Amino acid sequence: MSAEDLEKYETEQELRLYREYRDVVGIFKYVVETDRRFYLCNSVDVKARTEAGEVFFEVTITDAWVWDIYRPARFAKNIKVLTFKDVNVEELASQDFEPPDR
Repeated sequence: MSAEDLEKYETEQELRLYREYRDVVGIFKYVVETDRRFYLCNSVDVKARTEAGEVFFEVTITDAWVWDIYRPARFAKNIKVLTFKDVNVEELASQDFEPPDR
């Protein structure tokens, strides 16, 4: 496999992942971003913990979709993340309305 073939394959996989994201984003309430992953989910709990003077975050995510091109199954029922880095949680806008026609 050439470098060009590999690049083409990765580009196709990224496009497939984006299309899947676009199809599923409407069924989730939150976006969670950690230093390693990006998640869509319906429930998230972030707790700051301290151990031996170090602060870290314990993130519990339920009913999730994981943005990961190499993951064969992107839907997960429960995920627990421990990280020393920032965690961003954003509530998605409600999809209770139709956008206006242009």
